[in-house]
Amino acid sequence: MNALPQRSTLLPLSIMMFLQFFVWGAWYVSMTGFMNLKGMGGLIPAAYSVGPIAAIISPFFLGLIADRFFSTERVLAVMHLLGGALLCLAPAAASAYTAPATDSFLAPFAHPYILVLLAHMLCYMPTLGLTSSLAFHNLSNREKHFPLVRVWGTIGWIVGNIAVSFLAGKDQAAEQFYLAGGGGIALGLFSFFLPHTPAPGAGTKPSVREILGLDSLALLKGRSYAVFALCSFLLCIPLAGYYAYARNYTEAAGAVVNDSAVFTMSFGQMSEIFFMLVMPLCFARLGVKWMLAVGMLAWVARYGLFSFAWEGKYTWMVLGGILLHGICYDFFFVAGMIYVDRAANKAIRSQAQGFLVLLTQGLGMLIGAQAFGWLVARHTTDGKIDWTTVWMIPSAFAAAVLFVFVGLFREKAGVVKGPE
Repeated sequence: MNALPQRSTLLPLSIMMFLQFFVWGAWYVSMTGFMNLKGMGGLIPAAYSVGPIAAIISPFFLGLIADRFFSTERVLAVMHLLGGALLCLAPAAASAYTAPATDSFLAPFAHPYILVLLAHMLCYMPTLGLTSSLAFHNLSNREKHFPLVRVWGTIGWIVGNIAVSFLAGKDQAAEQFYLAGGGGIALGLFSFFLPHTPAPGAGTKPSVREILGLDSLALLKGRSYAVFALCSFLLCIPLAGYYAYARNYTEAAGAVVNDSAVFTMSFGQMSEIFFMLVMPLCFARLGVKWMLAVGMLAWVARYGLFSFAWEGKYTWMVLGGILLHGICYDFFFVAGMIYVDRAANKAIRSQAQGFLVLLTQGLGMLIGAQAFGWLVARHTTDGKIDWTTVWMIPSAFAAAVLFVFVGLFREKAGVVKGPE
């Protein structure tokens, strides 16, 4: 039975979410500044591919070990203790940087720096699902209270961004990895004191089908759910480009606030707080379809603003695109998690959430990281990037996804059924 969402439960869950995303926010976007300083720009696509690779692998870990033998909070503790320690090793691995000897697709993944990041993300990515499932398990009204808990994750990401901007070298400083790693170790220790959440698969022998969430594919028999899953996957392709290159673009466009590109990027998460808090009201007014559609439209607008801002160096357009992050993320991805929770029955709910992560944070982001690396390289001449074209292409791509979604998603708000 789920625990009541009393203050004694909400407080530790909120702290958990804060630290979970503080760890990610303190290095994930800002590491491009560090890599630029080290002359490692060529490794950016690989650096932003390790997270998606880990997202693809993590369901096997969760299904074979985490969901069967150990309580959720203990698995969370071990993963963050290991992941935090690994992240502290990243600067030392980067100091030994040498350019890959070949142009092979796999060559960058053999570099020590990339291997350390991959090892960290193999520990970190499973915790995204663990923190969500732990929160859902201990909240009696998920739709109402989960956004209130999850918003502290956004605040944690912001604080991580701002903390990096106060380092002596800002986002070029190696200390950002120590900051994030320390946060991970702190969360690992704190996790031992989280509400006890039994292993959901204790006493079972899951199959590969269950681990990959293939039982939840029954949901795809419904056209609306199939359209939602396809559009979620496709939209994560341009999303990868935002994480990998928006920081460099913001600096190149001269739209830096407080002399820190990563501080400027945190404005997006600041707007996310507002939209996270108004999500329950928006669900009631807009319903599922239009919540998701507005989120997709924000992606079209964001990349369009980035594209048009480049030639004239229109700072307000760049900042406007960053501020749209609140709608981009909350109205599509957080709303999507809630939609999946409502669509699936209890027996396959965890599988459905895991499959969504595999599809979006895994396959979608992996393809996006590599595709954006190719796109930027193709539109770079004598070291100068044609940002107008680089951002216009994903804007048009997101518009096509929006067109498909609005045209084919017919399900009425509040009427979401999964297989019994």
